[in-house]
Amino acid sequence: MLWLLSMEAALFELKRRLRSVWPHLDERTRRLTVANEAMSLGYGGVSLVHRASGLSRKAILKGMREIRAGEALVAGRIRRSGAGRKASTVSDPELLESLGEMVEGHTRGDPESPLRWICKSMRVIAGSLSARHHPVSHMQVAQLLHDQHYSLQSNRKTEEGAGPPDGDARFRHISAEVNKYLREGLRVMSV
Repeated sequence: MLWLLSMEAALFELKRRLRSVWPHLDERTRRLTVANEAMSLGYGGVSLVHRASGLSRKAILKGMREIRAGEALVAGRIRRSGAGRKASTVSDPELLESLGEMVEGHTRGDPESPLRWICKSMRVIAGSLSARHHPVSHMQVAQLLHDQHYSLQSNRKTEEGAGPPDGDARFRHISAEVNKYLREGLRVMSV
């Protein structure tokens, strides 16, 4: 019973110490701090530190291995070089091409302007890409389009009301004509 009380007291003290420094630490320094505490406690330290910090046992053991090995990372890095999730365009090289095909007919904006926008929602595009075996989130779609200089906000109408019923078809026709003339090397002017 005395041992159990001392373990609860140790857990309380460890939680108090970690709580004061935790917000100032990044992923790696948290792992190393908790691993150092576990090593200083000896037998049962990993379990106690796991309960106090919420970090997984695997992360604590990894931190202990890093401390024992004396691994030092380049300043400013949290993970070793090459670690972490690969970009979606690296893991799925055909993603950008599929995205381009999907938004080609739904692009709005002045063809001469570097700023364009899409009339489809990011969630609809992400769902369509996922159905085509390119699983992405709507946030990834937004980032990919932003990287290609698309605006994530469309222009607002100054007057409320429904547009012409064939407005989308008309825009597709104009877009196709513009692309045809540009391929032929002719100039196109947007009015």
